[in-house]
Amino acid sequence: MKKIMPQLLITGSNGFIGKNLKLRLYELKKYKVDTFDKDDKINSLQSLVKKADTIIHLAGVNRPENVTEFKKVNVDLTKVLCDEIFNYNKLTDHKCKLILVSSTQATLKNNYGESKLEAEKIVLELEKKMKNSVKIFRLPGVFGKFCKPNYNSVVATFCQNVIEGMPLSINEPNKVLTLTYIDDVINQLIKAANTKDFIIPYGKVKKVFKIKIETLAKKIEYFHNDRFKLKVAQVGSGIDRALYATYLSHLPKKKFSYIIKENIDYRGTFVEMLKTQNSGQISFLTAKPGITRGGHYHHTKSEKFLVIRGKALFKFKNVINNDSFEILTSSKKMEIVETIPGWAHDITNVGNNELYAIIWANEVFDHNIPDTFATEI
Repeated sequence: MKKIMPQLLITGSNGFIGKNLKLRLYELKKYKVDTFDKDDKINSLQSLVKKADTIIHLAGVNRPENVTEFKKVNVDLTKVLCDEIFNYNKLTDHKCKLILVSSTQATLKNNYGESKLEAEKIVLELEKKMKNSVKIFRLPGVFGKFCKPNYNSVVATFCQNVIEGMPLSINEPNKVLTLTYIDDVINQLIKAANTKDFIIPYGKVKKVFKIKIETLAKKIEYFHNDRFKLKVAQVGSGIDRALYATYLSHLPKKKFSYIIKENIDYRGTFVEMLKTQNSGQISFLTAKPGITRGGHYHHTKSEKFLVIRGKALFKFKNVINNDSFEILTSSKKMEIVETIPGWAHDITNVGNNELYAIIWANEVFDHNIPDTFATEI
């Protein structure tokens, strides 16, 4: 028997969160999705509500040209939506879950926050009238790909300004921001959509970050300025992972690539590709047939070589007892060859074609402290 897929309705699906949510739902291929956006006619909501098992209400404004838009979109649209749910329920006893994406500003005395609080009250009233299952998420500042600069994210604004060479305007450098990443929000919304009934109306975003505005600005400037120095921060986890992805997503197409320096001589080419803060660097070398490169040792530095084209002979000699040995390897087998502190080493291209090899060193090369000493092998 064919499994019936849940029917979701997303309002505001062309907004920042909506675009990311639609993309993720498409990837999962477990849901039928309808959408309602600002260009759709309000009376189309009736037919959409009738089909929906779950409604994720994202539609809203936070920086309209006219303050009357706060009520028209954030409040009135929520009222129309809840009325449609209530009216259809009276006729059919059909209950769809309603997930409202609100804001932590609902506790503040400003036009946006007050409109969000009013929308929450409308949703809670729906729950009282028909025991409908509702969930309200008060989100802090959300950032990530597809976010609009100068509208709904200081992170997006900082990214765009840095990329375009514009100064960052910071009035309160020590102010602490509470932020959450778009992927974590999407996961939370989908999890809520899969929940049968909500026990309590208010939900929490589990992953949030606290960061000073000044620190946020410095991180984004670091990503940008050090790109051409071949440096990269620790961007594999936490807020730096999310901020780095967001910074990259704001790069214009013409900046998707950049030229780095090549060191070319009679032996071949040597290129430094990437330098990390505390995990070394990645480089690339070539060697013409018959050419030997290296001929040195290190006290502390270590390296990993991977030949990706050609055939190479690695020679090693212990600098204390002159013990020696060789390793013959080629691109036909993915074999890592390590250089060991206290052992002199070189690499010779023993093939007929140019040799290509990738190198990782455990530390970034420092001309003042090279830890590299030439010797014959």
